Amino acid sequence: MADLETFRQETRLWLEQNCPPEMRTPVLSEEDYCWGGRKWQFRSPGEKLWLERMAARGWTAPEWPREYGGGGLSREEAKVLASEMRRIKARPPLASFGIWMLGPALLAFGTEEQKRRFLPPIVRGEIRWCQGYSEPGAGSDLAGLKTRAEDRGDHWIVNGQKVWTSYADKADWIFCLVRTDPEAPKHLGISFVLFDMETPGVSTRPITLISGKSPFCETFFDDVRVEKENLIGELNRGWDVAKYLLAHERTMIGAMGEGLDFRPLGQVCADSLGADAQGRLDDPILRARIAEFDVDAAAFRLAMERTGDMARAGQAHPALSSMLKYYGSELNKRRHEILMAAGGSDALEWSGERSNDGRRAKAWLRTKANSIEGGTSEIQLNIIAKHLLRLPGA
Repeated sequence: MADLETFRQETRLWLEQNCPPEMRTPVLSEEDYCWGGRKWQFRSPGEKLWLERMAARGWTAPEWPREYGGGGLSREEAKVLASEMRRIKARPPLASFGIWMLGPALLAFGTEEQKRRFLPPIVRGEIRWCQGYSEPGAGSDLAGLKTRAEDRGDHWIVNGQKVWTSYADKADWIFCLVRTDPEAPKHLGISFVLFDMETPGVSTRPITLISGKSPFCETFFDDVRVEKENLIGELNRGWDVAKYLLAHERTMIGAMGEGLDFRPLGQVCADSLGADAQGRLDDPILRARIAEFDVDAAAFRLAMERTGDMARAGQAHPALSSMLKYYGSELNKRRHEILMAAGGSDALEWSGERSNDGRRAKAWLRTKANSIEGGTSEIQLNIIAKHLLRLPGA
């Protein structure tokens, strides 16, 4: 405990000295994150400096091994770092599918050469990744995918289509499921490969959602060459990698339930509706809704932390990620329902200065996709019923 307290004091001092002021403001939407990659344009010198300083310490991926660019921190030290960042309201230095999803899969299934090739650039924010999973005819039935990789000796030729590929138009590389043995049962004959999005034959087309914009794209592969050295895990056993990665993706999506704004929800709503003589939100009914939400959100944060500890100890049931994904999605939708209620008619405005170009309305509509992306809520509830609750007939 003394060593941990020493680490806390050293971390607190370093963060105070190195986190730029503009990186101590609330993250209000996905667009406020720094995503990195070849195409990324830093929005301020402070954003670039914060990423560089944190990446130099490996603190963009604090628990990854040092030999792959990570921070080499223990679970307890990583919690201290996160706590100290929250204390000064520091933004995450990097948002990255490479850190949240691909990195853990590489650590578990990648060769030593693949780890040393891909993990350090991920830590430094030099590669932005997207995920090639869902297809037009294989959404919830992911194993029904038809994108095909034909063996050409030292490489494959990939043809097919993916859909709902988040940020495909902005990504540098993709981690992708392809069918390498069309004669095998559908959960077999699938391989997990990586390739550059600038490879000839790769094209993307953005999909516009009800909110007027979205991160999602259709992605097309027409005779795309993929080198065999970019196969992760065993040939035709990509489903093992896919399932492992999905657990991390669902936990990542569930984490949205913790929210992006550092301010309490009641304070955010009070800014819109005003406060009473005691300084409380001047709407007792809405105040009760927020209190209920805060209790549920606190319980969820503890569940997230406990599940992380169990996973590190090798004791977490794989289906726990489905529980976190489902409940985190519901919490995030509830949060935005409350914000819309507090905003009144102003929150319904779609554009204009008064509503900050319709930020609340568009963010509220965006949350509707939370219960679809990463596996629908219905699928998650089926998994929970069958594998956690073991309900009869599930």
